[in-house]
Amino acid sequence: MKRFPHFRADFTASLVVFLVAVPLCVGVAVASGVPAELGLVTGIVGGLLTGLLPGSSLQVSGPAAGLTVLVFEAVKEYGLGALGALVLAAGLLQLAMGALKLGRWFRAISVAVVQGMLAGIGLVLIAGQLYALTDAKAPGSGLANIAHLPALITDTLTSERALAALAIGAGTIAVLVLWPRWRRAARILPAPLAAVALATVAVWALDLPVARVKVSGLLDAIQPPGPADLGTLTDVGVLGTVLAFALIASAESLFSAAAVDRLHNGPKTDYDKELIAQGAGNAVCGILGALPMTAVIVRSAANVHAGAKTKASRVLHGAWLLVFAAAFPAALGVVPVAALAGVLVFSGCKLIPVRDLRPLWREHRGEAVVLIVTALAIVTVNMFEGVLIGLLMAVAKTAWETSHVHLDIHTPDDEDQPVRVRAIGNATFLRLPKLLDQLETLPPGRDIELDTSQLRHLDHACASALTNWAEHHRRNQRSAELVS
Repeated sequence: MKRFPHFRADFTASLVVFLVAVPLCVGVAVASGVPAELGLVTGIVGGLLTGLLPGSSLQVSGPAAGLTVLVFEAVKEYGLGALGALVLAAGLLQLAMGALKLGRWFRAISVAVVQGMLAGIGLVLIAGQLYALTDAKAPGSGLANIAHLPALITDTLTSERALAALAIGAGTIAVLVLWPRWRRAARILPAPLAAVALATVAVWALDLPVARVKVSGLLDAIQPPGPADLGTLTDVGVLGTVLAFALIASAESLFSAAAVDRLHNGPKTDYDKELIAQGAGNAVCGILGALPMTAVIVRSAANVHAGAKTKASRVLHGAWLLVFAAAFPAALGVVPVAALAGVLVFSGCKLIPVRDLRPLWREHRGEAVVLIVTALAIVTVNMFEGVLIGLLMAVAKTAWETSHVHLDIHTPDDEDQPVRVRAIGNATFLRLPKLLDQLETLPPGRDIELDTSQLRHLDHACASALTNWAEHHRRNQRSAELVS
């Protein structure tokens, strides 16, 4: 034990993370429209492979709710066989970004865009899983799911089976909310596992006619991509999905790493190495035809709070997942789908920063607008385009806020003296209409001296407009001198 001074702490933490990971791995897989075992495969790779690689010492990787919507749409459009090819390509792209040391640049992404992305994912995830709560099939996209909610309510109220499933799902959510308040029990059994276990026992004891998870076996679920699947990567539309996988998985992992670093006093994350580790994990997941992985803050926080000291805890958690998937696959077949839907609805709610939005609106209204627009764009359009819209909004907001320009006007009483105008700030095309309006209010018939030497930035559009204004002033009134 002297050679492994932290073994006991890491061993205990690995069991806690394993118990948290099982329902989340299975739930994400079911919500993504793939066999439940593939979620466990991703969790195993996240533990045994990514867990061993350098980068972050304590954060835990696996399938994440944040990519559920994107995976579901990809499987629906390109088929389950192509999923492995998409994930493999995304992993290789992450490896390239890590090798080029682009990991640190993900910290430059607007926090409002990331929060808006997660909020949009949460909204779409909740809208889809409300159908699974009643053993119903979701119509499809985010907007379609929201539009059909009234019909879902009507169908549920007229079906005993749907009401039974809803009771199980609602009970699962209630346990997830209340279980952490029972601190003694929460230390022994994590809330997600307790909620799913209680729901499973209730369904068995009451013999409720609700849907259970379909089990195909670990080896049967693994389907490496074939030549035809790899051929889909030549499609231009597929490349957008690959890019979305890589960028969203990378951003979520690296932001998770930053959050985990604040939870402990150990070695901090090397972002480029962590990006390489995530890329290696996704490349292997792609080869196995499994779900894409990210670092997951829920499992990572559980790992830290359970007392983990080294990466051994996350590697061991992968080993426990492998043992469970290989030895007890039939255990998944008794789990009600509505219970897993309840776990994901709860996870979706956690992705929406409701508490942060009000103070953000008061203190940084522009950031709040970017967050809201990004979330709504993801719900109304799709994941990739929604994030692009959010990034463009963030860039436009920053450009607007940094382009403040102020005119300091001094008008001497002596009309023979020129009116002195001093421009201060950043003169860009965004502020050009306001700048010209202020110049038009200057006293007519007076000489003007416009000093632009104190401008920190003067773009081409403003420079041309000021030159044209001076020439127009000279033609129609008196002299106008630009001092730079």
